Amino acid sequence: MPTDRLIACHECDLLEQMEPVPAGGDARCRRCGAVLYQHKHDSLDRTLALALAALILFAVANSFPFLALEMQGLETRTTLITGVRVLYEEGCWEVAALVLLTAVLVPGIRVLGFLYLLLPLRLNRIPPGTPLLFRAILSLQNWSMVDVFMLGILVSVVKLAGMATIVPGIAVWAFALLIFALAGMNAMLDPRIVWDRLGPHS
Repeated sequence: MPTDRLIACHECDLLEQMEPVPAGGDARCRRCGAVLYQHKHDSLDRTLALALAALILFAVANSFPFLALEMQGLETRTTLITGVRVLYEEGCWEVAALVLLTAVLVPGIRVLGFLYLLLPLRLNRIPPGTPLLFRAILSLQNWSMVDVFMLGILVSVVKLAGMATIVPGIAVWAFALLIFALAGMNAMLDPRIVWDRLGPHS
């Protein structure tokens, strides 16, 4: 049995031979019933389209005002980077670094990484460093926490609502849509297709 057609169950470690599954179907472990892999229709094209949308939303979310606070006739506009800088200047450099990493750097790296990998693969080309970069992108998934950051923003808005008038900027809506675009990328991606395209390069 060729070893490149074997897959280990992530629940019970049983080795199974990979077999074709119908569109929308999945393969399950014979021992424990856990899902081994799924057949996602047009996985490459859909993930690539969502990555392009995520890139545009990411650029808007980091370029335009995020929130505007109006208090006693004064208005203060903030962006994502402004918030990170204020946290750093207030002495909360650990929190500033965490926000910068999980809400800006990691999502940006993942979106650009997907585009770098998937666009050439869509054109039947293999960019340099693909296996290493693809593994890195998959491992960074748990560090992309834009949804947690957005939840923190909503909690802060509720607490500040009684003290100031808060006007959401265009970046807030772009950031909210970015959450769905990133989630869609994760849901649509079928890593097996990428590894199959790479073949001996992986």
